[in-house]
Amino acid sequence: MTKINLKEKFSLFNDYWHPRIIGELNGQLVKIAKFKGSFDMHQHDHEDELFQVVKGQIQIKFEDRTETLDEGEMIVVPKGVLHQPSAEEEAWVMMFEPASTVNTGENENSELTREELEWI
Repeated sequence: MTKINLKEKFSLFNDYWHPRIIGELNGQLVKIAKFKGSFDMHQHDHEDELFQVVKGQIQIKFEDRTETLDEGEMIVVPKGVLHQPSAEEEAWVMMFEPASTVNTGENENSELTREELEWI
């Protein structure tokens, strides 16, 4: 058990849409990533996904609306719901999701798919 400094962890990388693992609990991974631009529209058929904005602002587009999340806000996307995260400016995001979750969901042929994630 050691504390984790999020600012320090985010300083270790500069690329976008490439999650890193910073913790694990009860079969869930705690991941962080920098968002900028648009990600693929996708869904996770078997996993819920939590997004928490640490710094900046993101949008998550759904089939019927778009939600804007500001720093300090979070949203849980239920399994099976199509969603597309995006950020106009760089945003720092923390995610909680089952260890089995692939970042592009059922769209595993995307160039953004990261099947093996690194711990930082």
